[in-house]
Amino acid sequence: MKLSEIREMSTSELNEKVYQLKEELFNLRRKQAVGQLDHPKQLNFIRKDIARINTVLRERELGIK
Repeated sequence: MKLSEIREMSTSELNEKVYQLKEELFNLRRKQAVGQLDHPKQLNFIRKDIARINTVLRERELGIK
């Protein structure tokens, strides 16, 4: 996800997206433990997306533009 896409979303949409990404991250970690994960880089992408969304949420909380 791009930062511009994240900034266009509402706060409730962002919270929902974080929840979905955390579920997906959990499933990928489980696949990795079993040895069925095809693209290990996917874990990094999801972690970074979660961090980006949390950064935007924190900016909104502090009133930073």
